[in-house]
Amino acid sequence: MIYLFILIIILQRFVELIIARHNERWLRAQGAYEVGTNHYPHMLALHSSFFIVLLLEITLKKPSLSPLFPILLLLFVVVQGLRVWCIYSLGRFWNTKIFILPHAPVIRKGPYRFMRHPNYFVVSIEILLLPFMFQAYFSAFIFTVLNAVILSVRIPIEERALRQATNYNEAFK
Repeated sequence: MIYLFILIIILQRFVELIIARHNERWLRAQGAYEVGTNHYPHMLALHSSFFIVLLLEITLKKPSLSPLFPILLLLFVVVQGLRVWCIYSLGRFWNTKIFILPHAPVIRKGPYRFMRHPNYFVVSIEILLLPFMFQAYFSAFIFTVLNAVILSVRIPIEERALRQATNYNEAFK
């Protein structure tokens, strides 16, 4: 059951990559350009290896659910709802890569009304919750740290590009 649950999450990520690819084609057709290409392969490697290491840790420890599993599962479902809300709110602008469409207004609806990067928040929480659900504390620790490193590079690149080409400063006074 644990493996099926994680497989469903992995399949969800593949669907998101398909959505991102579709949105990428549309964005490029509108004149968008990509920034942050140097760190993107590292981010992909991080997210791919997260599932590999998580599955390996669970298997080596003999799969077991956390005593707090019902609460953690509920939190995970809420976070998935927030993930869908982020994707829906950005619409065609949502992507796993950083695309900038010059002079496009910055999206300020959905969770983007309340914070600048709710999707990154979602990913950060998932990287903690998913391993904790199965008592895979090594995965939780190491990938939380690695994700923080990636985001410390990614967010400034994204914000700098948005400031230069859109109404980002005005939207987030």
